[in-house]
Amino acid sequence: MDKGDRRLVPGQVEGGSEAVSFSALVEARLSRRDVLRSAVAAGAVLSLGGLARPAYGAATGAPSTLAFDNVSQAITETHHVPPGYRADILIRWGDPILKGAPAFDPRGQNAEVQAGQFGFNNDFVAFMTLPRGSQASDHGLLFVNHEYAAASAMLTPDQAKPRSPEHTALEMAATGASVIEVKREGGTWRVVPESAYARRITAKTEIALSGPAAGNRRLQTQADPTGRRVLGTVNNCGGGTTPWGTVLTCEENFNGYFKGALPKQTQEGAYLVRLGLTERPPFPWFRHDLRFDRGIEPNEVNRFGWVVEVDPYDPEAVPVKRTALGRFKHEAATTVLNPDGRVVVYSADDQAFEFIYRFVSKGTFDPQKPETAKDILDDGVLSVARFDADKLTWLPLVHGQGLLTLENGFSSQADVLIEARRAASLLGATPMDRPEDVEVNPATGRVYVMLTGNPDRRTWQVDAANPRHWNTYGHVLELIPPSAGEGTFDHAAQEFAWDVLFLAGPESKRRDAEGRLPPYSGRYGAGTEVTLMNPDNCAFDRQGRLWIATDHVLDGTLTKTTAGLFACDLDGPGRAVLKFFFACPRDAELCGPAFTPDGTTLFVAVQHPEDNAPTDLKEPLWPDFTVGLPARPSIVAITQADGDIIGG
Repeated sequence: MDKGDRRLVPGQVEGGSEAVSFSALVEARLSRRDVLRSAVAAGAVLSLGGLARPAYGAATGAPSTLAFDNVSQAITETHHVPPGYRADILIRWGDPILKGAPAFDPRGQNAEVQAGQFGFNNDFVAFMTLPRGSQASDHGLLFVNHEYAAASAMLTPDQAKPRSPEHTALEMAATGASVIEVKREGGTWRVVPESAYARRITAKTEIALSGPAAGNRRLQTQADPTGRRVLGTVNNCGGGTTPWGTVLTCEENFNGYFKGALPKQTQEGAYLVRLGLTERPPFPWFRHDLRFDRGIEPNEVNRFGWVVEVDPYDPEAVPVKRTALGRFKHEAATTVLNPDGRVVVYSADDQAFEFIYRFVSKGTFDPQKPETAKDILDDGVLSVARFDADKLTWLPLVHGQGLLTLENGFSSQADVLIEARRAASLLGATPMDRPEDVEVNPATGRVYVMLTGNPDRRTWQVDAANPRHWNTYGHVLELIPPSAGEGTFDHAAQEFAWDVLFLAGPESKRRDAEGRLPPYSGRYGAGTEVTLMNPDNCAFDRQGRLWIATDHVLDGTLTKTTAGLFACDLDGPGRAVLKFFFACPRDAELCGPAFTPDGTTLFVAVQHPEDNAPTDLKEPLWPDFTVGLPARPSIVAITQADGDIIGG
């Protein structure tokens, strides 16, 4: 739903005074859980959706199983971890990874050298074990996304102006993804130089298109009349891994690379505003690569906004954009194998008032038969989430069903997938407060959604799943699939239960006469001593505890605390009791995170330190703090000094 759109959404009523009642509804939900705190402490549990779990909030006394002290949330020039931990810089932007690539030279950056070096602004991180399919925790591959690159932040001021074709080529080479081989030796992680696995995927890498939209006329271009091959992947943000050992990397803000409007009465032009395309994109690649000019190549934009499958173990394998998973600003692609063998992929559309999606494969995957994974993501049903106060319903996005017909502009399933946002709106999906990462807790089967925030939500737009207007700080939802028997859960079910795990932001000191916090206040488990703002990425450790990386983009001018990594229990007295584990350097955003299978190493990605400001190289900046070197996005490897598991 675009800003200012006053259409009603499911579970919402018109009128400010009535809309406030939904905040009261959520307050009642949270208050009900508060009432049950004493019962939780006594061992009682609340059954919801076939899953036994404690009520919201926490009893007092040893509320958290996390055995570390909170680090300070003050903003500083460097990163911080708790006492007893070490955080080592593993790899930086510009470090060589391919054979023959030169060492980083801040004054010698160009597309040719960057194509062999670690890319810019690292985001999603996946640890893939070596050998493949093992549980090794001291040797593996890291797959790392490079969300975006700006020549103005990669070059000195005298090099960055005026804009030239070389600047565009450099940005194209620095985006995409990197695959590196890593080993732990003597307790320290290092990158294996010139590894046979090392790979760079850029904005010019050849990628296949597959699934229902592949070959469709709307994906055909002058350079590719087949509509089945595209050059590059851009703005890769979140991602996921599959049970068969591949990586799913997500194209998010692809709109930022395309110039030009088309007549609104045309099929492509009508979708322009919804995607956020503008006449002046932040990355002016169209000046030097005409496929990014919609006036010249109107269909090229339809070839972006997909989930890309990559085999990190085979540097020669052609990546594939899986169109059955839909086209939107993907933030995550989290895969879980359902008890019946079908593959389920959760994803979110990272923009205010957009939606949460789920794909369920038609075929089944057998871990004993790797060949059953071939093209399994090309055939299945994509659905979108509608939240009501008492349940979550998955609405299938299938051509010919309901309103998804020719009369509404959908001539095929390809149209439905290309315009997934519009299709979801027609079905009545619930517009969310910028949904980002969606991850499945392997210990419990519950699904957690990070909602970064939405300061544009008004009182009349409040609903049960998005309970605050002017939601600057975000919140976290817990989705609960029904039981499938014997401790398993049916991720393909049409209906789930759901709940609010916590509301982010500063916790107000004010309470009303009945002791309730105001609606805008942060709401955490009792005993929380830190403030979390703008939840973004997340991961789970072996104990099933939730680790949340934060992004202060929505509140950068007001926040006086740093972004970083938080953690909490999800059951027992420590439920939603947050602790602060890793503090980012100034202006940075924390991404990743990824654990080794044994839980003794945590990899995190620090991007846009110092906001990637151009520099004359006279200041010592993170992570090198060496005059002559700029601020450099980096991957950090975190371990305990005694080799114990992260978090204790």
